[in-house]
Amino acid sequence: MLSSAASPWSFNLRHFAAVAAVVGRGSVSAAASTVHLTQPAVTQAIARVEAQLGLQLFERRTDGMTPLPPARALAARVEQALALIGSRRVTMAQMRAFLAVADAGSYAAAAAQTGLSQPTLHRAIGDLALILRRTLVERRGRGIALTEPGRRTARAFRLARAELEAGLSEALGEARQGPARIMIGAMPLSRARVLPLALARFTAAHPDVEIVIVEGSHGELAEPLRDGSIDFMVGALREPGPGPDLAQRALFEDRVIILARAGHPLTQAHDGTARITPPSLADLARYPWIVPSPGAPLRTGFEAMFRTAGLSPPIVPIECGSVMMVREILMQTDFLTLLSPDQVSVEQQAGWLVSLGEPPGNFARTIGITTRAQWRPAPAQAAFIAELERAATQPFASPYSPGSDQICGFEGAGAQEHP
Repeated sequence: MLSSAASPWSFNLRHFAAVAAVVGRGSVSAAASTVHLTQPAVTQAIARVEAQLGLQLFERRTDGMTPLPPARALAARVEQALALIGSRRVTMAQMRAFLAVADAGSYAAAAAQTGLSQPTLHRAIGDLALILRRTLVERRGRGIALTEPGRRTARAFRLARAELEAGLSEALGEARQGPARIMIGAMPLSRARVLPLALARFTAAHPDVEIVIVEGSHGELAEPLRDGSIDFMVGALREPGPGPDLAQRALFEDRVIILARAGHPLTQAHDGTARITPPSLADLARYPWIVPSPGAPLRTGFEAMFRTAGLSPPIVPIECGSVMMVREILMQTDFLTLLSPDQVSVEQQAGWLVSLGEPPGNFARTIGITTRAQWRPAPAQAAFIAELERAATQPFASPYSPGSDQICGFEGAGAQEHP
């Protein structure tokens, strides 16, 4: 969420804990026993965080310290981060060192990326392993690898870092130095209409927020989401759900159509005139298809469509999930495919691709937002999600409607052709 100007790595984790303790316990004296610091040390820790942030967190009064809104916002995130870290003895330097090695894959690469020496990294991770009482890394030949406890620790630390970044962003508010940042995982079905529309509206209203789009499939984006590397995903939801650690929120229902190039043989009757009835499944099975790999929901529906009609699924010489590549191949060959109308609206308007109608069977897909189960959006993230929900209510204006030159509707395997 934050630029490097307000990175959590520049703060002391015990100072953060002191702020949270004063907010939670209501006084410096009570907080001191919680964080195992003296009262003067707690007071100094708060002053240090305030100086680094450049804003006041507490109102000093003769009867104590009253937390201001920035302190309450920061404290809530710090408490969540500390719960993820699992020990109040862990330092920010140890977290940074371990995540650097975990992300880089070696001490040498981590040293090059962080500017820390390899002995410093070794010492920090060794101390961290002792504090947490678990082996975090192990040697594999000439390199290293995270142990299973190490992988769990890395994920927890990434999520803790995300919480601290969100807390700093919320505390700074309008006084923030540098832009807030939203990391969005974009699956294919989000990129055609809903996400671009939400982006256009959001950036016009929030020009100070930096947005990073990470494209990929559900499988490619789920682990970065769990790690906190991205804030949320937008695209087709999974049934059943993706697991107890992730939560899904529906935006709208999407359907697919069968697509071919303009001038495809299936768009013409036997006498060469334009076809006025949709092709049968038997007709469709005579042509090659380009669809996603086995296991993808669209591939499963594609195969079931033919088997339900007693037909063998047609050959799939090309397995591909890239919409851009599918469209290009389609326009130059007699391949067929299944895509959302949103994904080919420009190509249909230009007359390059035509619809052969909707496929039989249940191809409806729920498009929505996937987040971590316990995730609490920061204000900028919540504002963007509101724009996504608004964009999802905008109806898709198809360039092809009944009465145009697209072949509308669909009949089953027994459909008869008419000149």
